Amino acid sequence: MCNRIFVAYIYMMMQTEQLTEAAPVTLTASAVAEVKRLMAAPDFATDQFLRVGVKGGGCSGLSYVLGFDKKEDDDAQYEIEGIAVIVKKAHGIYLHGMAVDYEHGLNARGFTFKNPNASSTCGCGSSFSV
Repeated sequence: MCNRIFVAYIYMMMQTEQLTEAAPVTLTASAVAEVKRLMAAPDFATDQFLRVGVKGGGCSGLSYVLGFDKKEDDDAQYEIEGIAVIVKKAHGIYLHGMAVDYEHGLNARGFTFKNPNASSTCGCGSSFSV
């Protein structure tokens, strides 16, 4: 009996751990507001998630991916400020600790990425290397 209780406890803890795992990225208040504004558009497909990721290319070797997409089998899903966010599990190593911001000033407008893992970035800030 004791073994069954212990196994049930371990299983429950594992499930809780998976549900409370922190997202590898954060969204600033400005980024959250802009994403929610985009999601409120009448033609927004409600089966879409906010995808944050990387792809090969750009001046520095890797480029950021940010957009709405459908969930795939190799995605991890998180919730940030009520926004369903998906990240390829393999991309977590490149994105861990990154902050996504949205700027709407005269010198810069759009989403920006502050990545502590980047050893160098290009001048436009949309590509990096590790």
